[in-house]
Amino acid sequence: IWFTPVVEQIHGATDEGTGNTYAYHGYWTKDWTALDPNFGTMNDLKILVQTAHAHNIRILLDVVINHTGPVTGEDPVFPETWVRTTPACTHDRYQSTVTCTLVANLPDIRTDSNLSVNLPEQLLKKWEKEGRLDQELAELNDFFNRTGYPKAPRFYIIKWLTDYIRELGVDGFRVDTVKHTEAVVWKDLKEVAQKAFDEWKQAHPEKVLDDQEFFMVGEVYGYKISNTVTYDFGDRKENYFENGFNSLINFEFKEDALQPYDSLFRKYDSLLHKEMPGKYVLNYISSHDDGSPFDKNREKSIEAANKLLLTPGASQLYYGDETARPLHIDGAEGDANLRSFMNWESVMNDLKTQKILLHYQKLGQFRKNHPAVGAGRHQTLSLEPYVFQRSLDHKTGKDHVIIALEASEGLKEININHAFRDGTKVRDAYSGQETTVKNGIVKINSPFSIVLLEKI
Repeated sequence: IWFTPVVEQIHGATDEGTGNTYAYHGYWTKDWTALDPNFGTMNDLKILVQTAHAHNIRILLDVVINHTGPVTGEDPVFPETWVRTTPACTHDRYQSTVTCTLVANLPDIRTDSNLSVNLPEQLLKKWEKEGRLDQELAELNDFFNRTGYPKAPRFYIIKWLTDYIRELGVDGFRVDTVKHTEAVVWKDLKEVAQKAFDEWKQAHPEKVLDDQEFFMVGEVYGYKISNTVTYDFGDRKENYFENGFNSLINFEFKEDALQPYDSLFRKYDSLLHKEMPGKYVLNYISSHDDGSPFDKNREKSIEAANKLLLTPGASQLYYGDETARPLHIDGAEGDANLRSFMNWESVMNDLKTQKILLHYQKLGQFRKNHPAVGAGRHQTLSLEPYVFQRSLDHKTGKDHVIIALEASEGLKEININHAFRDGTKVRDAYSGQETTVKNGIVKINSPFSIVLLEKI
């Protein structure tokens, strides 16, 4: 589960020319050491993480190092030793993307600095008022004495963010505005985060889920899987996989999803396994800040689910993808269209919405039960109907599935080209029917045009 940043946000409104806007979204930080009360308490967050872990679900915190929140009447700008307020980014080369403010009135953290700086006065006064100044200062002194890092802005923030790992055992970060910060910052973050994760595991051996390393996925806005491991600034290329990231969000998928199934699946299989083995991408069809999503009018929800959940790579479901939540709201402007209330009434009462949700649930469970779907090799078995297999053979064991799309409703004979041996008992996870492979054929009688075959 990845959710919006939960650190304390700036107070009051900022006028961007279209009326007052507020930090409801979590990306305008005031204080990295405190949770925003609108999200709840530290105990609430602890319960959330523990409950997720009890269901074998990992938690990713969204984190921001690139900037503070805008300046408001209630929250002044950080000192010049901490932030720059000019120039604004023009995004036409490396320097004008990194050493600049993302937009006007969004102070940019001096992440390039290694100079030791004093804490912002507004934080010191805030902590003193809250009765925790001595504790915060003691923890910072311990961190810098232990690590030897200079008291530069980025290391303060890295310390504050990794505290959530050490205290709660969160499993990973979704990192915001990655390309607007020097890559070494993320390498430093990953190093400290991994140490914090190891410390949490050592302190809570009974709660450790597995031996996976701390996970980081980056939002390098505009990164495309076709560029494989690099992002091109025009005058410089950067490899973020070499700087702390396990995965990057793939902004190309929404375009690739316009392709036929076979072209889409073959492309991603080839890129992930041949061009960038061992690297991962996170595909999406809609998000909180992409105004041009796939299927903006929610007219192809079943196809969208098939492509998102069956394409090689990881899949990001933005809330409401699975229920066709509208992405256009009358009276809303800009990104507000993408952040509307969840359509719970439709989920409860609309049969079409319930059908879409059930489809997502079936595909999601199949994907969860079979890592071959996202991580295995793809092989097309038939184009009409479209039948393919995914096979995974790692040290953890074999996983092999066969999937049919656009098959006939009712009785269907799926030629699997002996991908499963004759006599193999198989189950269609979509309809729940069980049958046996005979002469390379699987017969399924269901009212659905999709078949998800797994060995029994």
